[in-house]
Formats: sequence, structure tokens, C-alpha cells
Amino acid sequence: MSGESGVFHQRGPLANLRVVETGVLLAGPFCGSLFADFGAEVIKVETPGSGDPMRGYGQAKVDGEALWWPVLARNKKSITLNLREAEGQSLLRQLVAQADVVLENFRPGTMERWGLGYEALREVNPRIVMVRVSGFGQTGPYASRPGYAAVGEAMGGLRYVMGDPTRPPSRAGVSIGDTLAGTFAALGAIMAIHAREHTGRGQVVDASIYESVLTVMEGLIPEYQLGGHIRERSGAILPKVAPSNVYPTADGKLVLIAGNQDTVFRRMADAMGQPELASRERFGLHAVRGEKQAELDEIVSAWTVTRTAQEVCDALEEHAVPFGTLYRAPEMLEDPHFKAREAIVRMLYKGDREIAMQNVFPKLTDTPGGVRWVGPELGAHTEEILGGLLGLPAERIAALRERGIV
Repeated sequence: MSGESGVFHQRGPLANLRVVETGVLLAGPFCGSLFADFGAEVIKVETPGSGDPMRGYGQAKVDGEALWWPVLARNKKSITLNLREAEGQSLLRQLVAQADVVLENFRPGTMERWGLGYEALREVNPRIVMVRVSGFGQTGPYASRPGYAAVGEAMGGLRYVMGDPTRPPSRAGVSIGDTLAGTFAALGAIMAIHAREHTGRGQVVDASIYESVLTVMEGLIPEYQLGGHIRERSGAILPKVAPSNVYPTADGKLVLIAGNQDTVFRRMADAMGQPELASRERFGLHAVRGEKQAELDEIVSAWTVTRTAQEVCDALEEHAVPFGTLYRAPEMLEDPHFKAREAIVRMLYKGDREIAMQNVFPKLTDTPGGVRWVGPELGAHTEEILGGLLGLPAERIAALRERGIV
């Protein structure tokens, strides 16, 4: 609604969309981030004084601000609005009247208590797409439960299969349930916008964390329902997929090698100088390698441990065998492939500081997204949005600020 045809190339394929983001923490805001990265005008509504708690989340901070925030809130406009007050609710409805998408991830029923449910919002804008992200969805016996990513990962089946089989389940090192839910929510919103082109009507996108996790759990359900098999934790491997593991090297590093396909394994055996391993009598067939997974991993480890990580990688690359070393941030910042593809972008942060962060993905050839600015200060765009978009005079905004509405 906010763009002209020429801006698509400059800002991305979603440059004609306006999104009002009312969510907090991660699942909802990550959905908003995907829209913002590809050019949509995302107006992030935050509570006056405190803002989104994500401003304080993360394992490192600069000047009291978490370094996750500049990534999560990049390309967004921040305004403050007290949605617990009638005046704040009225202003949000005015924003929704001029928006394409409204995004929330409060506990189901919260927006209705504030007079901001879908039925109320579509009265002011029948074309509005309302994206609702929650732990368990908008319906069902668990709908009213609070649901963070860890809970969704547990009930969606991911937590049980993660970790070493001799220890209790592990969690991923990132909040994967939240980001999966945000990704599926964004996909659902794009589908709803596409449908609106034909129907002229908006609709609700109901994205739950536990179902987002469940969606990526491969054949877990039918494997049990028809095959009687329950997936268990398997550590660094996938059972019966071999060789595909991390292997030690002479210089104390680890190399991940994925040589499990038959043709690839033949090349891997050549790289190891042991072509006989790929004979049908040894490990030449996928099923045989799966049954003898532990034995084969010992043979591969015996080869890698006699060479440096670089020597292992060179041999595998020469023979077109998939491999990789285990990257942390330092390796990512120095890697030539990351640099060539501009996988990491550097932006100005807090004046003259430089901050590096992951770039926008996926890459589009004609209308790519991009990072235009990092996460804004709380309420940095309140006057711009309330004054410019809604047409409120400066004295009205000042009065709202004095009463704690903005």
C-alpha cells in the first residue's frame, strides 16, 4: 500500500506492503523481520518506556543493548503505543486501516480483550491479513497456555531426538522453534496476500510453534504409526546414514564428512586411498553401510586422524566429496566464500561503530532485499508515523506522550 512500482528494485519485492507488528520477544518479531528484509514497511509497536524485551536478550551487549536486537529489528520503524489503554487501541485501529498485515504473538484472547481481535480489525479494513503466532494455536484445549519455543520444540518432537543417546535430551543452541514459527507465519501471510488478490478479503494466519516444529519432523509420525518405530537420540549421526559424521584430525580439529550416497562414497574411498572400501562386498551399498555404520566410522576416523584438517579437506575437495569444518563466528567472518557471496553485511551502529550481521536471505536476482538500517531506538519513528501517516498534530502527540499513551 505504501510503494510505487519503481521501489521494488530499490527496496525489495515487498516494498508495496505495510505491516503493523505488535508482537514481542522472538516468534512474531522474526516474522516481521522477514517482511522488513524484503522491503515492507514494518511499523513495530512497542510499550512506552520498556519496549520489546528482546532489546535486552542476548549473550553480549554494547552500552546496555543486546547485540541480537540490531539484527532482529533491522529495517523496522519503532513507535510506542500503550495498547492497554483505549486511546492506544484506537490509534492501532487507525494504523491497521492503512496496513496490509497486522502481526501479533500474544496469548490467544489478549487482542480480543483489547478490542483488537480479527473481527474488530476487519471492520476498519476488510483486506487486513492478521498473522497470529502462538505456542499452541488459536484453537484447541491448549490454546490458552503460554508457549515458548522450548515448549513447542518439546511437544513438536524435536527435543526428544536431540542429543547423545546416553544423556537427557539437549536443546538447540538457538531458539529454533520461534524462528520456524516466524518463518511459517511469514509464508502463510504471503499466501493470504496472494489469495486476497483474487477474493478482495483478508484472513487470519494461525501459526503455532509446536506445529511449526512438527512440520519439519520428517517421517517421525508414520514411522511409528505404520512401522512401529520410535525415533531416539542418535548424537552426531543419523541412524543407517553413513558415513555422515564429524571426524577428528591430527591437529585437533573436526571435519564433517557426508559421503553417504553410493556414488559419493566411491569417490570418498578413492580420496582415502582405499578404493576397495567401495566394493559391494565391503561398503559399496547404502544399506550395507547403514548396518555397519559404527565399523565404517572407525575406518574413516583412522584415516582422518593421521592428517591435518586442511589435508583432509583438500583430499575430499579434489574428489568432490561433501565436507565442511565446524564454523563459529570467527571462521564465518574470515571465510572467502562468505565474503564472495556477501553472506555477512557490515552496517553503522550507534553512530560510528561498525556491526557485522548475517545478510538477507534468500537472494533474489531482480528484486533483492537488503539491510537498510539496524534495529532502531525505542520510539524513534513515533512522530513520523503518528504525524505523517495518521496526520496527528504535534501538540496531540505531545499530549499522548504526557499521558503515557505513546
